[in-house]
Amino acid sequence: MKKDILLLTTLFLLLPGCRAAAPSEEITLAMGYIPNVQFAPFYVALEKGYFSQEGLKIEFDYGIETDLLSLVGQGELQFAVASGDQVILARSQGLPVVYVMTYYKRFPVAVVSLEVPLEEPRDLVGRKVGAPGLYGANYIGWRALLYAAGIPEGEIPLHSIGYTQVASLTEGKVEAAVVYANNEPVQLQQEGYEPHILYVADYIDLVSNGLITNEETVEKEPELVERLVRAVLRGLRDTIEKPEEAFEICKRYVPEMTEAQLPVLKKTIPFWRSEPLGYSDPKAWEASQRFMFEVGLIDKETDVREMFTNRFITQL
Repeated sequence: MKKDILLLTTLFLLLPGCRAAAPSEEITLAMGYIPNVQFAPFYVALEKGYFSQEGLKIEFDYGIETDLLSLVGQGELQFAVASGDQVILARSQGLPVVYVMTYYKRFPVAVVSLEVPLEEPRDLVGRKVGAPGLYGANYIGWRALLYAAGIPEGEIPLHSIGYTQVASLTEGKVEAAVVYANNEPVQLQQEGYEPHILYVADYIDLVSNGLITNEETVEKEPELVERLVRAVLRGLRDTIEKPEEAFEICKRYVPEMTEAQLPVLKKTIPFWRSEPLGYSDPKAWEASQRFMFEVGLIDKETDVREMFTNRFITQL
């Protein structure tokens, strides 16, 4: 009798779909901000079980981008969502971080004005321009815009206004502001304004946000990276195809999110689209590093081929 039970149990486990589930691998995925609608694809991937289908148990964490890159480079954190410019900066400092999936294909920073018709960057000469501060993607985008247009940085002084771009514009404290193209312009339109916009991506192709790990993980656990990338890309595809559904999922992860954020999500989708989805353009990496070196944001150039890989995209 015992032999029969053992035989039946063995046959059951060998049947397709009846194999005992392997224990999930616990992964912390850190993001360089706070819970936000921009992370919708990750929330969708979790809610729809894409991570669990890859044998992954995901815990989200949030923090400052530079801190996260340092932790990933030191091996204290395995995965983070961060910008390409921070990867270039980290590599120049000897940190072995690797960018394994593009999240934002199009760099999302722009300059917006309510009164000044913006047809080219030189329209900003002689104008008072504000930005959150001399740091982060807004500042990188501003420097890149001037660089691409051949405008010396000192020709248009940048004023630090914190994250008050909308109020500073509507109250006339600045004539133009550096913003996220998928955020503040939407807010201004919701208030009845028709902003003039210069997109940094129209002048220089910068590497934007993506999924980051380190060399050790790529070398020793490539299947783990592949599974994580595959799950995230599924969430990204679903979000692009069904933004309203993704928005409803976001409400479970983003405290105090309002309906006003749905247009922000929809405005973000064009910045995510690429073919194939998640692919990194080597020319964008070369252009980004060259710009950062020439304006003094990094002290030396390193091999861009070590900064990113598309191997986990092409395997999907």
